[in-house]
Amino acid sequence: MHKTVLFVLAAAVSLVLASTAFGTATKTKTLNGTVGPGFTISLKSGTKAVKTLKAGKYKFKISDQSSSHNFHVSGPGVNKDLTAIGFTGTKTVTLKLKKGTYQYYCVPHKSFMHGSFKVK
Repeated sequence: MHKTVLFVLAAAVSLVLASTAFGTATKTKTLNGTVGPGFTISLKSGTKAVKTLKAGKYKFKISDQSSSHNFHVSGPGVNKDLTAIGFTGTKTVTLKLKKGTYQYYCVPHKSFMHGSFKVK
């Protein structure tokens, strides 16, 4: 009888763990981008500059601090202005990133306002 109780208990724990694992939605990670007010552009995850990411969906929260700049992202399957020239403020856009190299930049100042990251 002791073995039967342990088996039933182990099965119940396994079901609870499995339902928790499959029932939890994956939270979309937020990346913070800044462009301006001077001639600067950055993309961070927390306090660290983004260099590599895993493939998947990400929220890009962009703080555009100058009407003379924009924040553009390009890479596999993505070629998008996340903010526009003339816009100042904060905008959030969700992008699905695939394996490859991505660039972010200010379109009118691309030669010196740019960065990149890899998705694995």
